[in-house]
Amino acid sequence: MSVPAVVGAEPAGTDPTPSGSRLQRDRSRAALLLARHALMTTPWATLTAGCVAGTAVLALLAYFAGTSHTPLDQTTVRLTLLPAIAALTFVPHTPLRPLAQTAPLPASIASATQIVLAVPALVVTSWVQLVIMAHTHPAIARRHLPAAYPLIAQLLGWAALALAAAACCDRSRYADLTGAIAVPITLAVIAFCWFTPGVKDLLVTGPATPRTATIAWYSIAAASLAITAAALRDTWHRYTRRPWARARALGAASAR
Repeated sequence: MSVPAVVGAEPAGTDPTPSGSRLQRDRSRAALLLARHALMTTPWATLTAGCVAGTAVLALLAYFAGTSHTPLDQTTVRLTLLPAIAALTFVPHTPLRPLAQTAPLPASIASATQIVLAVPALVVTSWVQLVIMAHTHPAIARRHLPAAYPLIAQLLGWAALALAAAACCDRSRYADLTGAIAVPITLAVIAFCWFTPGVKDLLVTGPATPRTATIAWYSIAAASLAITAAALRDTWHRYTRRPWARARALGAASAR
């Protein structure tokens, strides 16, 4: 006795669930599309402007330092790298987050990819500015410049603080104003670490030893990156409306 065929039914002996290889292909394709989305939505203009602006100011200062025979120091590099740090706060942002959440991959991958793409720009900017600063010193004196590893640790700590502030703002109700909110927060924290008595004795070389400052800034960077990772995994807006405000809004909409 033959069994009548049903329209739309799966053929006999086939598994309606997708196989492992098909899932792997789908995930790979989704990862490529998400990486392309992150590459296109990374604020390259803002990041480039921040890096170029600080480097241009340092190059101008180096020119006048050469004519006046006054070499620059690492403090000048710290100041001219602040525009690049400020521009970094605009990077971890997902403009189409509801669409990114429909991909078969965590939506945080888009923001994490943006951060990874922005890191080389910050590294190159720091290296170029250190080279410019070193060339304002005579060739003989360049061998006796202060160690750069405390400065590198401090810049890493600043960048991690900027990313933590931006990631937390991007997962809040004010996600559209991520950079505008994160920039003053980051600069305020940096100023607090630089000028507050007791704190600067631990974080600023001079009062603090280079080894102490390096360990302290690496600890701050590790804590900030942990906060950034936790914020990137957050899938909802933290600051929602209060229940009475939401009920009022729904009542006004229904009255219309």
